[in-house]
Amino acid sequence: MQRVAIVDPNESTRESLRTLLLGVDFVWLEAECARYEYFFEVIQASTPDLVIVTLDADKTKALQMIGQLSVEHPKLPILTISHDHQALLQSLQKGAKYFLTHPVGLEDMLAALRRALGESGGSDAPTAGGSASARQTGSSSMIAVLGSRGGVGTTTLAVNMAATLAADPTHSAALIDLDLTLGDADIALEVSGFENISIADLARNIERLDMNFLRRAMAKHEPTGLAILRHPLEIAEVGAIHEQHVERILNLLKISYTHLVLDLSKCLLPTDLMALRMADVIMLVAQLELSSLRNVVRLIHCMSGEEGLADKIRVVINRQGSDSVEEGISLKKAEEVIGKPIFWQVPNDTKAVIGARVAGHPLVKHAPKSRAQQSIYGLTQALYGKPVGAPGDQKGSKGGWGFFGKR
Repeated sequence: MQRVAIVDPNESTRESLRTLLLGVDFVWLEAECARYEYFFEVIQASTPDLVIVTLDADKTKALQMIGQLSVEHPKLPILTISHDHQALLQSLQKGAKYFLTHPVGLEDMLAALRRALGESGGSDAPTAGGSASARQTGSSSMIAVLGSRGGVGTTTLAVNMAATLAADPTHSAALIDLDLTLGDADIALEVSGFENISIADLARNIERLDMNFLRRAMAKHEPTGLAILRHPLEIAEVGAIHEQHVERILNLLKISYTHLVLDLSKCLLPTDLMALRMADVIMLVAQLELSSLRNVVRLIHCMSGEEGLADKIRVVINRQGSDSVEEGISLKKAEEVIGKPIFWQVPNDTKAVIGARVAGHPLVKHAPKSRAQQSIYGLTQALYGKPVGAPGDQKGSKGGWGFFGKR
């Protein structure tokens, strides 16, 4: 049982929050406070595992308190709640790590509590059962896409997964190109609104980053609504981007988008490791050939050294059936080699994929009935723990692709 303390000067919203928390069986409402200035005394007396701060009663006092609290208790998770997105942004800048927007429903509260208590080491916090949607903060979830080597189609899958998510009108999705040196997600789609801003510009202005600047940095693919944050324009800028910048930027993006897809580099830089830690799911892309599978083993071994990372890995075989991959390596043999089930396999569909890239559109718009797009649709559904049933229907493993199960 994890202990929670709340502060909210507004009696009615504090009562609603109390009632909501009483319906959560893995937390105990240890203390509540009606004055921001008295909350430090409450913390000293109750030593909670998590604090919840509502901002709307007096944003200035609340933000000042959060800044001081994060300095005096740096390991104490802070969850903020507000109607005001700008206030939520400021709370993250002050030291909060989690947020919810009013009105708060039970499902959103459960997801935020699981994430906050799980990441802060709460042993009683429930696990997410492998579903990205159950591990999210508020209504935002994050998938990191990592390649076993160059050329396996990592960016192609990341772009088309993100576009598939964005094409759903109930979603707002963003693709973040974290292949900082040689990324090319921005040329895979015809997009507008770059204004020559990249992740390097956000990093340089991290302390005064606001929502307007953040939105200006996001290019948009109009047909799907997908937003893209691109890699630095100049390679010389890469060294100025640190893992703390990535952490802050991703936390801020979670305010505006329901789904974030991260296209990582192949180097496991500190910025990549931060993205892997923050992600709900790590999609490890490979092909059925020796060098790729060997690197899958090496990457899994590497990530097993940090608690929680290996459990998030889902191995995806891309270009299944391609003549260019080595013959004689079956799925069963690949699973034996890597010691982990294959989560999904995407068929080789060269004509559709190259045609979409040349046209500057994702498969969901250029070739929605293609085998590759049908498989990617099913992959996104499976990652989120939803029933698989894309338009045109998924064919399963007999067609060379399908859902192989979860870990």
